Amino acid sequence: MLVSTSESDDILIRRAQENPAAFEPLYERYVAQVYAYAYYRVGNVQDAEDITARTFYQALTHLSRYTNRGVPFSAWLFRIAHNLVSNWHRDNGRRQTYPLDIVLDTPDPSASLAERAEVNEETRRLWAVIRTLPPERQQLLVLKFVDELSTEQIAVIMGRSEGAVKALLHRTLVAIRHQLTQVAQGEHV
Repeated sequence: MLVSTSESDDILIRRAQENPAAFEPLYERYVAQVYAYAYYRVGNVQDAEDITARTFYQALTHLSRYTNRGVPFSAWLFRIAHNLVSNWHRDNGRRQTYPLDIVLDTPDPSASLAERAEVNEETRRLWAVIRTLPPERQQLLVLKFVDELSTEQIAVIMGRSEGAVKALLHRTLVAIRHQLTQVAQGEHV
């Protein structure tokens, strides 16, 4: 089903609150983003699909209690997904990991072999640095640059204020820049 982007979430939510069968446009609008969010956090298709399904089941089940408090509906959905991912990690006794290699851009095929090799090496160094970051900072980078969420949405998902998210992002980017400079000067990550 093609979902009209001209219909606001608020309109779609009101329809779905009156008739649960009308939830489908909201599902179609956000399923890919929620799945990507879950997949980057659990690292396998089956669990990501399960978390995605449970996210939308819980959203539909609790939609009657949803009220717009100035935070986008998508942030509410991502908060549900975040809680389910946290439960998954707790239940599986695993530390959160982020298969960041999946999101790597491939070099331009029209570039010369030397240019592609340089891009590959720079990308390898960047991911080596990112992997040294605490899981919370890795999550922040994924939310901001992979999921392309707003600071407001990230704040809701991470349970922090927007100011705290901005500060953490700034500190994270400064730390990455510092570590990349060290790597370029021959020091180890």
